[in-house]
Amino acid sequence: MLPVGVQLYSLRDYCAKDYYGTLKRVADIGYKLVEPASFFNVRPSELKKMIDDLGLRMISTHSVWARSKANLGECMDLADILGLKRIVCGYTADDFLTMDAIKRTADNTNEMQEILERNGFMLYQHNHNYEFQRYFGKIKYQIYRELCPKVKYVLDCFWANNMSAEDPVEMVKLFADDTILLHIKDGDSYPRPQPPITFPYPVYERYTELVPLGKGKQPIKEIIANASPSTEAVIVELDFCNEEMFSAIEQSYRYLTENGLAAGNK
Repeated sequence: MLPVGVQLYSLRDYCAKDYYGTLKRVADIGYKLVEPASFFNVRPSELKKMIDDLGLRMISTHSVWARSKANLGECMDLADILGLKRIVCGYTADDFLTMDAIKRTADNTNEMQEILERNGFMLYQHNHNYEFQRYFGKIKYQIYRELCPKVKYVLDCFWANNMSAEDPVEMVKLFADDTILLHIKDGDSYPRPQPPITFPYPVYERYTELVPLGKGKQPIKEIIANASPSTEAVIVELDFCNEEMFSAIEQSYRYLTENGLAAGNK
């Protein structure tokens, strides 16, 4: 059974006020793993110590985000401090808009991947919904994957359904062999025109309603059942929620563990 973690972007408002207290609550719920999304003025070495002292494990981080070869030195130094051997990247909707854009994006990714591999790191990628739009009938991320055969994925299974236009289980199957982590959300999504996507975080509230795991319409059991042996963990990530976030995170943990879908510490 895969271990369960939480993407700390879900708890960003709490982390900004009291990082240690937030991590302790996460550990008390029973989560095994955390995936930081920001440091909120805490030294990376101190954050690692807090996580270790609480019996949690940092499985990956979304800070610092690899964007091009220009910031890979910073990414590698930070990964060393955190004790990680893999680094995340990701792109905007414009980077997947046309075939030329996809090719440029793939060239950038391959350049980063080669440098990181040479230094002993794995490059993996996070998605939103626009990578799973279709280009002349073919999923854009599938085209991109063929151009970047060495890149691994943290697959956000909710956004992979592209606002209900795709079957998320089939998307998991499609990318299973190269997926190292599953990001799991729940809720309803709607096939509406997409707003412009900009860093650092896109705004989806007009297009989705996220709920604690098990309360929405996502086929979570089937998604996890189709994970491949390369997948290391199930990560709960609620960008926003229609319930108080810590309550939603605890409900999501209970849904996964009580249904035998993931393993926690309690």
